[in-house]
Amino acid sequence: MSQIVSPSETAAAEETPLDRLRLVMGDEALARLQAARVMVLGIGGVGSNCVEALARGGVGELVLIDRDTVAPSNINRQAVAFHSTVGRPKAEVMADMVADINPACRVVALRRFLSKENTEKTLSSLPRPDYVVDAIDTVTQKLIVAKWCQDEGVRLISSMGGANKLNPERLRFSTIEKTSCDPLCRVMRKECRKRGIRHLQVLYSSEVPLPVTPRDGIADGGRRPEKGITLGTMSYMPPIMGQMIAGRVICELAQLRNELDDQVPLR
Repeated sequence: MSQIVSPSETAAAEETPLDRLRLVMGDEALARLQAARVMVLGIGGVGSNCVEALARGGVGELVLIDRDTVAPSNINRQAVAFHSTVGRPKAEVMADMVADINPACRVVALRRFLSKENTEKTLSSLPRPDYVVDAIDTVTQKLIVAKWCQDEGVRLISSMGGANKLNPERLRFSTIEKTSCDPLCRVMRKECRKRGIRHLQVLYSSEVPLPVTPRDGIADGGRRPEKGITLGTMSYMPPIMGQMIAGRVICELAQLRNELDDQVPLR
């Protein structure tokens, strides 16, 4: 007995996850992306959302490094954070998500703390990336990553601070030398000059951060964060930052540029 298949069922069977990407990119650009390897350091609010977008965007290989496990406080902003994943290593959860989103994507997931002593050695021991995304929090390690990428000739985008900020429209790409307002950028500018790190590409917010409110009370005079104080984060800021970084990485790897948009002046 023959089986009748409806047109909608036939169309659904022929669809692939790459269809809409191919319409924008074309086959050659998509092939470049599928052949690329991206390393993401830190699978927190920025990093996890960046990895999700890279996987959905057709990147062929991802190298993921993070030391932490999912905590309840991560649920407000991290792509890996659900009540069902609390307590699991973030790198492991992220690798499972990528496999479910894009089974063709090859994943190297490493649960490791990047310390001052092991960061350079760890980076050199892993498959050489075409692009590095720095989504880690600690200045010392960010500087080591930046110097390693500069010395090795590897493209890098470093995420700056999104904590205690409200306005995603203030996010922008720049080199570290041209940043302003962000406390993390201020430290990074100074330390990059000392170490000869030049033209570090960053995503930062020009918004002045809100005063810090410690968990046990109001900070006097809106003082700047002291070491050990936990900063607040809006649910949308790190995900938007991660998506923006993924967009920059994808377009550069695929060699995509909207020349029509270049003809329209910014207002």
